[in-house]
Amino acid sequence: MSDPSGRFVWYELMSTDLAAARAFYDQVVGWKAVDSQMSGMDYWMFTAGEQPVAGLMTLPDDARKAGTPPSWVGYVAVADVDAAAAKVTATGGTVHVPPTDIPNVGRFAIVADPQGAALGLFKSAHPDQDQPPQQDAPGRVGWHELYASDAASDFDFYAGLFGWQKKDSMDMGEMGVYQVFGTADTTLGGMMNKPPMVPVANWHYYFNVGNIDQAAERVRSAGGQVVLGPQEVPGGSFILMGVDPQGALFALLGSR
Repeated sequence: MSDPSGRFVWYELMSTDLAAARAFYDQVVGWKAVDSQMSGMDYWMFTAGEQPVAGLMTLPDDARKAGTPPSWVGYVAVADVDAAAAKVTATGGTVHVPPTDIPNVGRFAIVADPQGAALGLFKSAHPDQDQPPQQDAPGRVGWHELYASDAASDFDFYAGLFGWQKKDSMDMGEMGVYQVFGTADTTLGGMMNKPPMVPVANWHYYFNVGNIDQAAERVRSAGGQVVLGPQEVPGGSFILMGVDPQGALFALLGSR
C-alpha cells in the first residue's frame, strides 16, 4: 500500500440543508447519499459506486454565527495531527478546530493557512486498510486548486507542512504563475494568486463528471448556478465553477 501522507484523503460539505444538498449532488455528480448512522450526529456520506467519496454535515452554529457560509473542506493525511497542527500555528496559520478524535475513524483538526484558506488534517485509525483515492475515477476529486493572496509564499507554507513539491508551472501574465504541486509520486493540483473579485483565499475541489456541458445543464436544472465556464484548460479537459443552492462553491472537471 502506498503512503497517503501529504495526499487529500477526504472531503466534507458543511451545509444548511442536508436533504437539499444530497439531492443536488446526487443529480449533478452522480453520487449516492448514504446515512453514516454515526452516533449523536446527522452525518451522510456521498458514494461513487460503492466507495465513500465525501461527507455531508450541518454547518455548525458557531461557524454560521461567525459568518461562515456553506462550504467544502478537504482533508490531507498526516502522520501526526497534533504535531501538524502545532506546525500550522508556528508558521503563521490558524487552528480553527483543535485535534479531535472520531472513535474508530481517526483524528482530525481544521486549520487555515496564513492567508486564511481552510483545510483539514487527518490521521486514520486504520491506516493498514486505507488506500489513497484514485483521482481520475468518475465521481472522485480530480484536481485541487488554491486561490491564494500570495501563491508563492503559500506554497512555502504547504511545502513545510506536507512536503509538497513543485511540478510544472505556467506564466499567466498579470495573474502571475500557476504552480502545479504534488507529492513525490503524485500530482495533486495547482496554486495561483486569486482574482481581484474573489474576496478571500480558498480551496476548490474539482469533481470528475464526464461530459462538462451535460453537467452544466444538471447544475442549472438542480437549482445551482454556473459562475465560470465551461472552459478548456491546458491538457484538453474542461472545467466549470458553480454555487450550489445553499451557497457552497464547487467545481467540476470533465470533457467535451
